[in-house]
Amino acid sequence: MAADTPTTVDAYLAALPDERRALVSAIRDTLNAHLPAGYAEGIQYRMIGWFVPHALFPAGYHCDPKQPLPFVGLASQKSGVSLHLMFLYGNDEATHAFVEAWAATGKKLDMGKACVRVKRLQHVPLEVIGAAVARVPVAAYVARYQATLASRT
Repeated sequence: MAADTPTTVDAYLAALPDERRALVSAIRDTLNAHLPAGYAEGIQYRMIGWFVPHALFPAGYHCDPKQPLPFVGLASQKSGVSLHLMFLYGNDEATHAFVEAWAATGKKLDMGKACVRVKRLQHVPLEVIGAAVARVPVAAYVARYQATLASRT
């Protein structure tokens, strides 16, 4: 990791310009307020991450077992903020519910498979993000993850 790469969430936030810090902090606060018990927050993949700790899922992330299983990532990038909702990846039902809930707010959604891109706080329906993460307890997330891996072999 580069010497200037933040290693704590507080350092990550402190390194952001004020406007960007406000956007990232609002999303972070929403996630932390709605996150089911068991997930942990820290720096993962050079962004703020929420993950299933090794204490709950020792196998870790299949791409890099040294890493805990990622759940959500929140990154400040050149063109905006990206919210990586890993629990939506490959979950058509949850993705559809998320997209429908976002659309119901009248706000425009810029989304890839599991990555939501935002630029301004007023364009982010925080309640939709909070409700989406609140619906995914750790045990259910791990079970779905394991089933998905098993179906690949």
